[in-house]
Amino acid sequence: MDASIWVAKTGLTAQQTRMTVISNNLANVNTVAFKKDRAVFEDLLYQNVRQPGASADAQTITPTGLMIGTGSRIIATEKMHQQGNMISTENALDVAVLGRGLFQIQQADGTFAYTRDGSFKLNDQGQIVTANGQPLVPAITVPTNTASITIGRDGTVDAELEAGAGKVTLGQIQIGRFVNEAGLQPTGKNLYRETTASGPVEIGVPGLAGFGELAQGSLEASNVNVVEEMVNMIETQRAYEVNSKAISAADGMLRFLNQNL
Repeated sequence: MDASIWVAKTGLTAQQTRMTVISNNLANVNTVAFKKDRAVFEDLLYQNVRQPGASADAQTITPTGLMIGTGSRIIATEKMHQQGNMISTENALDVAVLGRGLFQIQQADGTFAYTRDGSFKLNDQGQIVTANGQPLVPAITVPTNTASITIGRDGTVDAELEAGAGKVTLGQIQIGRFVNEAGLQPTGKNLYRETTASGPVEIGVPGLAGFGELAQGSLEASNVNVVEEMVNMIETQRAYEVNSKAISAADGMLRFLNQNL
């Protein structure tokens, strides 16, 4: 069978995967602190019919070779960690990171995960947790007689107590950063997991040594650009159609040979 059909088939598969990536971006356009994905393509191995620089005769060599490609594929999806827009919520437990850094979260199995989603809540024990009930690290517990909470740009958490009992410092929110944030593994629930590719986490104080500052009463929006994703979708659709037409053309050529030879 004509190899061009199989080459075009790899193009269809790659474009279908890219469409899935784009669809996931659009589906999360309203997800807090979501980071869009980008599909990374590569060409497949080549059929090396003639090596570049091979001898053409006793005195000359070929300036180019004869190598036939076998298609393309997607080898990776890369998270684009650009800052999203800030949304003002005026909720005391909503915190956004301005710059580099992720909140450290303790999971049920005792391991740590990381997130840019700062829409925190209080559990039944007054502890600051995520919307899924996972506690923030280091742990911060809010007294029951708290009238208001203030979170500074450096992560300091202060509570104003009721009945004029004064102000107390509850702790300090710390954030982590990685050498290669694109190497983090997304696990769902707005969480990322450390990997060998991301490098080890570095924990620090917000606003110091290159760490981002915190903004109370705000949330970071998704960094998905709907217009850009729609353009990517049209581009993907056109590329899919071209590969489909290549298969139809190759099939027509084979049908012509079968009917006329």
